[in-house]
Amino acid sequence: MSRKPAIHTVPHDGGWANRTEGASRVFGAAPTKAEAEQIGRDSARARQTEQMSHRRDGTIGERRSYGNDPSPPKG
Repeated sequence: MSRKPAIHTVPHDGGWANRTEGASRVFGAAPTKAEAEQIGRDSARARQTEQMSHRRDGTIGERRSYGNDPSPPKG
């Protein structure tokens, strides 16, 4: 079974938006990072995949998994 593409919350046109991993187009654009992250989380939950929030410099700040985690943490 192949892995589902993750959702990335990224800076976009002075605000924030979401991009499906491997796609060139964005969706769920919002003026604030918090609003875009909520849209990204909802989409990741629906698709049962991972959501990653990027910082303004492009590095990944947070990761959240909403899918079938192949190796869940103990505890």
